Amino acid sequence: MPKAATRIDRRSETLELNIGPHHPSTHGVFRAVVELDGEIITKVTPYLGYLHRGYEKTCENKTYHNVIPLAERCDYMAASANSLTYCLAVEKLLEIEVPERAQVIRVIMAELSRIFSHLFWLGTHGHDVGAMTPIFYCLREREEIMNLFELTAGGRLMPNYLRIGGLIRDLEDGFVERVREFTNTFDFRVDDYETLLTKNPIYVDRTKGIGVLKPEDAVALGASGPMIRATGIPLDLRKTEPYSGYEQYDFDVAVETGGDSYARYLVRIKEMRESNRIIRQALDRLPDGPIRATKPGAVFPPQEDIYTRMESLIHHFMLVVEGIKGPVGEIYQATESPRGELGCYIVSDGGPKPYRLKWRGPAFVNLESLAVMSEGSFLADFIVILSSVDIVLAEVDR
Repeated sequence: MPKAATRIDRRSETLELNIGPHHPSTHGVFRAVVELDGEIITKVTPYLGYLHRGYEKTCENKTYHNVIPLAERCDYMAASANSLTYCLAVEKLLEIEVPERAQVIRVIMAELSRIFSHLFWLGTHGHDVGAMTPIFYCLREREEIMNLFELTAGGRLMPNYLRIGGLIRDLEDGFVERVREFTNTFDFRVDDYETLLTKNPIYVDRTKGIGVLKPEDAVALGASGPMIRATGIPLDLRKTEPYSGYEQYDFDVAVETGGDSYARYLVRIKEMRESNRIIRQALDRLPDGPIRATKPGAVFPPQEDIYTRMESLIHHFMLVVEGIKGPVGEIYQATESPRGELGCYIVSDGGPKPYRLKWRGPAFVNLESLAVMSEGSFLADFIVILSSVDIVLAEVDR
């Protein structure tokens, strides 16, 4: 008879477990190999690239204007924030001054995108933790924002509304009134979200003290956005390196000091309120005037001029056929996307296409902190930690 197994004979090596890539809780095609000692995570190795599309190389084979729709597909949760970053980068290269009205409208679209992104994050994050109700609440307001995008731009998820030098068209009738109506009720909606989660003992237990990221680690790993602001560091490019007139708006940088999943939740809740506050100010100061700069060879002329002025028709034709001929040089432009520092680096050789285009995707950089935050945690907390990072795999893999 074989000897019965004793406690000493039991296996003691760690277990490797695949999480993803085809699982809804990994928010797309993300795969992590987790090494476990019992239920405790000892090591996390992320594997990326399942959604790699050669995005940057594709942009290098498009004319400057034709890159804009691709920019919005890099992070479809904040499409207008991406196209804003790209347009600002090209405008810096070409030294284009955007009219005041266009800048204010861009701010409105960017902050609506921020709320749009945080709403979807909040709903899916709550679902990952086990709370079903928040996603139904959040999708209600998100649908209204998509209706606003559709009203003025035609597109819902990716409006494709911004253009180099300004906007494709002016705001539709009724847009301002509907946005104001949205802002008047949105703070009460956020109150509803907080009623569901902020003091919910189950939610607090699942997130507080889970996935702690220390301030020094956040800086060393290049984290940005809510990830770094949840550690107590008030880094927000809208304040530190303002663009599109953000220095003229009165808003607070959302900061928490816990550095955990709960702190990241609180930061995004505060950010939605501050974005709503910025949109109200933008509506109040929205000036009259042109919505596109005037620069032949770089900016499309107004549509009505194409039908009545021969030089405008020629100008439009040459831009479509030959594209922009930018100066030789290189630039970098960064903005504060819902996930953090979104940067666009362009090298120009004087041709109609970017010689080199590189995106600094904040979701990709923030994901580097996943292993640091997860080690020593329970396996059951891994999805909570991953969810709190707020990744968009299209931006991570590119």
